Amino acid sequence: MERMKLVLQYFQSNSESISNGICIVLALVSVKLYTSFDFNCPCLPQYNKLYSLGVMIVPPVILFFVGVLVNRHTDVMMDEWMRPIGERSKNPAVVKYLFSAMLQRAMLAPMVWILVSLMDGKIFICAFSVSVDPAPFSGLPNNTGLDVIKVMAKVPCKEDIIFRNSSFRKAVSRYVRCYSQAVGWSILLFLIVLGAVGRFVKPYFDNQATSLQTRYWSNYLDVEQKLFNETCVLHARDFARKCVVQFFEDMREDAVLRLPHPLFVANTKGEWEWEEREERLYGISKQEQVDQLLDKWYHSKPELDVTRIAHRPQTCVTWEDRRGKTLYSDV
Repeated sequence: MERMKLVLQYFQSNSESISNGICIVLALVSVKLYTSFDFNCPCLPQYNKLYSLGVMIVPPVILFFVGVLVNRHTDVMMDEWMRPIGERSKNPAVVKYLFSAMLQRAMLAPMVWILVSLMDGKIFICAFSVSVDPAPFSGLPNNTGLDVIKVMAKVPCKEDIIFRNSSFRKAVSRYVRCYSQAVGWSILLFLIVLGAVGRFVKPYFDNQATSLQTRYWSNYLDVEQKLFNETCVLHARDFARKCVVQFFEDMREDAVLRLPHPLFVANTKGEWEWEEREERLYGISKQEQVDQLLDKWYHSKPELDVTRIAHRPQTCVTWEDRRGKTLYSDV
């Protein structure tokens, strides 16, 4: 149970792990969808190829856009690309890195669908059975009154009456399925070789220091966006609490007693320890001020310089002062 909690905490704290996990889930979903999909070839010369190409192309396109929508990098990339410059300059390399990461993850599920369909071979047989030359195969039904094209178009339909107790359909199906699987394995081998070559060649053409900086600032943008959202939630909670307290003026005494304030609390071991709840309004107490603050964050994000925090004066509160304040508030 503890290991499961650690794994969940790791995935919750790492956006790249979340994106990778979502992409893997989409890939598994694509396999499940294909296995549960009831593929029925029309067995008509004018519709076989059109229907097969539709099944081969449309679901991967849908899976690709679903992968783009659920990818965390998409939000971060669009936010960085569309924002005004303000006090912080844009880094095109970061946007390019985020776009590449998003594209790679979004392409996983469509490629799995295409490879599984090629390995299975049903779609390939339906699309290209008409293009097969029947001469090398024996047992062609020639007493049906149909031309050769219509007969070949019915090869994917094994329940058709013209192929009952006939080995011709099985031979043609095996022939086309071998081509389909050969294409599938070739695509898989090409992707693996391309990835391996890219991994080995990239260090020779890419500046490692620049790549490290790009990765750092892309992670920074992700973390900054998450921290900003969390801070907004905390600020909104305090703002709502203040508004509710002011609304119930007749219950002022009871409401004041329920306000969060520094106090002693008992931990799980029964020991008393200090709990300090920080006020997050910081003088921002009106709707107009909040709107101006959010507008300033969007149009003029702060520059990436935290040196001023080191020179900020800090108030020192001793343990005796905190304890006296707590005991006074309890009285």
